[in-house]
Amino acid sequence: MLEGLFGNRIVEKVLLYLYVYENGYIREIAGCFGEPPNGIRQQLIRLEAGNIISGVQRGKIRLYQFNPRYPFLDELKALIKKAYGVLPEKDLERYFRRRTRPRRTGKSQ
Repeated sequence: MLEGLFGNRIVEKVLLYLYVYENGYIREIAGCFGEPPNGIRQQLIRLEAGNIISGVQRGKIRLYQFNPRYPFLDELKALIKKAYGVLPEKDLERYFRRRTRPRRTGKSQ
C-alpha cells in the first residue's frame, strides 16, 4: 500500500514493524515477515542514512527505532498509522500479533 511512496515493499514492512513494536533488529524483523535478512539490512541502512531511524549497538545486536530527531516523524507515524489501520485482518494476525512479554509463571498453555 505504501510501496509506491517508499520505493519498495520491504521499507513499508520495516516501517510498519517499527511503528507497532517500537524497535527491532535485523533477524527479528526478517523472521516476522519471512524476508531474507540481507534485504532488511539494506533497507535499514538506507533508512538510517536518511536519519529516519536510528540504530544503537546492544552487545552483538544493532537495535533500530524511529529517530526522535527526524523533523517529519509525527507526519510519518500518522501516515503509517493510517496504513496500519487498513491492513487486512489476516495480515494483522500473521505479522503483528506476537507476544511481547513472557507468559505469567504458572499459567497453563
